[in-house]
Amino acid sequence: MVKRFLYRIICGFFLGISVFAPGFSGSFIAIVMGVYQDILRIISNPFKDFKKNVLFCVPVGIGVAVSAVLFLIVFKFLFETYEKATYLLFAGLIAGNLPVIVGDIKKIGFQKRYLIGALSAFAAALLLGIYGIGAGQLPLSVGVSSGFLWLAIGGFAGGAVALIPGMSVSIVLMIFGVYGQMLFAAESLLHFNFAYLIHFAVFCAGALAGLVLASSGIKVVFKKFPGFANSMVLGFMSGSLIALAVDSLQIADPGFTWLLGGIMLAAGLCISMLFVVMGKKMNRD
Repeated sequence: MVKRFLYRIICGFFLGISVFAPGFSGSFIAIVMGVYQDILRIISNPFKDFKKNVLFCVPVGIGVAVSAVLFLIVFKFLFETYEKATYLLFAGLIAGNLPVIVGDIKKIGFQKRYLIGALSAFAAALLLGIYGIGAGQLPLSVGVSSGFLWLAIGGFAGGAVALIPGMSVSIVLMIFGVYGQMLFAAESLLHFNFAYLIHFAVFCAGALAGLVLASSGIKVVFKKFPGFANSMVLGFMSGSLIALAVDSLQIADPGFTWLLGGIMLAAGLCISMLFVVMGKKMNRD
């Protein structure tokens, strides 16, 4: 019982990282950790086996909270010290996930008609990503400038894609321009500054609504049209990667060196590949 509780805390820790760090797919981490089906079950019907659900969610929630605090501290340091290199770290995290999606498409069998979805998703992510990320919303903001409606829409979009294998919630939030703002709001709450509490609550309510409403539809789409769905995920992530890379090149960072940038890019790739290896190993076991 204690081992299970501790393991779920660890699961929550990595799930938290997957939500906050651009490039990580929360659903992929959940699959690797063996809790994806439990999460789907709870979201689709939270009041069925309510006690069992609570016993599952409490340790997972503890893990998510711990990872959120640590990520905010590390994230702030990286962007204040190595802003441009941190963009490349995130680019590496995204790029490391692309082979997983490509592998899923190959297993299903690629068809030319999938190109429609892939190219459409690629174009949308590239254009929206350059606009949203380039608007200066990736680093920690100095306030929350978006209105309640847009925060709710951004939260809804992030929650709606949370269960899609291969999709990164934080990348979607970056595209909607609310990523940095919500990290700023969360950091403010850590310092017991409640000026943006309502903004953060509205965002979380939107995310929860998106998560619940999209859960059933996502399962149906990936079950009936897995090739087309995965092709769209590949297009979306590829477009996001290029948008992030383009915006990183436009940053004026006097302390940046290409050696440091290369190290950060390689670190992002290695971290993503580590999770890929973990997934293959656990699937064999």
